[in-house]
Amino acid sequence: MKLIITRHGETEENVAGIIQGHLPGKLSIDGIEQAKKVALRLKNDKFDFIYSSDLARAANTAKEIAKYHLNTPIAFIEDLRERDIGEFQGKKRSDLDLDDKGQKITFIKPKEGETMKDVYKRAKNFLHGIIHKHHNDSVLFVCHGGIGKALVAVIIGKKCSELRTVENLQNTSISTFEIDEDKNHKIICYNCVKHLKGKKGLGVFNK
Repeated sequence: MKLIITRHGETEENVAGIIQGHLPGKLSIDGIEQAKKVALRLKNDKFDFIYSSDLARAANTAKEIAKYHLNTPIAFIEDLRERDIGEFQGKKRSDLDLDDKGQKITFIKPKEGETMKDVYKRAKNFLHGIIHKHHNDSVLFVCHGGIGKALVAVIIGKKCSELRTVENLQNTSISTFEIDEDKNHKIICYNCVKHLKGKKGLGVFNK
């Protein structure tokens, strides 16, 4: 299976430093432009299926891409949603003072929210189902930073505890993998944003 993972375009909440989680999020002016540019980059790629988070910021990015793939089925699903950050959703990171307290939001469980372990498990279960269903297909995921990072970790065989060693996905970055049914993988490109003016082409994994 060929799998391409892209993150949604920049949102107004990203710019404002607001934690989005399961909030829909609104693409900023730059985010809309990013979505159009990644759509053009993927214009000539062949996809057998597109899966997108149903949250607006990802769904609207996916819809831009889908304009060039009118005959490709697309599903907007909860499995690719960002981490449910519970009580922290809608709040500014700067107002939480977590860093000042020596805490990282990645490693705590907010009330009525998910831990990163929960997200990792969700990513693993979803990905394994997709590999089984689409083992000979080319598939696109349009998702978010947290769930995208978890998906990458699963693909390359990293544990949840090793998530911090996986480079954060940039807005509308492209990561392409070839994966077989035995879950062997080949990285074609990772965190690539060459379609965005003024950005460098390839990201690398943190050691």
